Amino acid sequence: MNLSSLFDHSQNLPNIPKVVQELIQTFNQSDFDMDEIAKKISLDPVLTAKVLRLANCAHYGVSRTISSTTDASVLLGFSTLRTLVLASGITGAMQSPPGFNRKEFWRDNFAVAAIAKWMAPYCKINPETAFTCGMLHSIGELLIQLLAPQEAKKIHAAVEAGGKLASVEKSMLGYTYTDVGAELAKRWKFPEEIADGILYHCHEDLANLEQPLAGLLHLALYIHTCHKMGLSAEEILKDFPLDIAKAIEMDTDKALSDLENVDGIESGMDTLLEDIA
Repeated sequence: MNLSSLFDHSQNLPNIPKVVQELIQTFNQSDFDMDEIAKKISLDPVLTAKVLRLANCAHYGVSRTISSTTDASVLLGFSTLRTLVLASGITGAMQSPPGFNRKEFWRDNFAVAAIAKWMAPYCKINPETAFTCGMLHSIGELLIQLLAPQEAKKIHAAVEAGGKLASVEKSMLGYTYTDVGAELAKRWKFPEEIADGILYHCHEDLANLEQPLAGLLHLALYIHTCHKMGLSAEEILKDFPLDIAKAIEMDTDKALSDLENVDGIESGMDTLLEDIA
């Protein structure tokens, strides 16, 4: 099954809410009515409830209770509201096969997203774009589970035996989860830079590709992996991918001196996981 047929002949592609589709299009628009979009969000009661719960969590530190999507847009800014709606809408739309640890999958994705958002200003990259790309960085892995469950089982067995995920996928399918994730991002009409960030974040020659968002994602994934291993800031610095940091013009001295501040930032995303079984 090649990449095109994986998508074109499947009845299991996730359907995201219409307002989420409209929000994705605003990445490429400079002129849109924020109030009108906030009103459209409010017409979806499930989405609105999730977004308001997220907007009122301690992570955002607002000074008063946010009681409407319009309040959220004013107090948090439209970009943050968009991020919250995308996170809520996409996690709700993406189902998973039996036995797949959906909560752990999204916990890892949101953790990488949170770190990418924190690191983005050091690279002069939009923080909310960085978060969105981080949230979607391994969505191709989940899609392979949904659209090619038999192949996914064989891939899982090979990885359990010591194989590297991308290498095993390439060998068995002819493409990897990054290819699948990038294709889904294109089909959902995300900006090209987000699709490319997903596609290239694990590329072996990333330092020479001129892909800032992919480079940022790679660094965020490295830090998250180190945190999961319980490594200290000093240990993280020891093998930090400085070549990629330099390639994306990161303010490395400032970012690495602030590295301790990122420890624990992933836990701020826990509210996003409450509705995920």
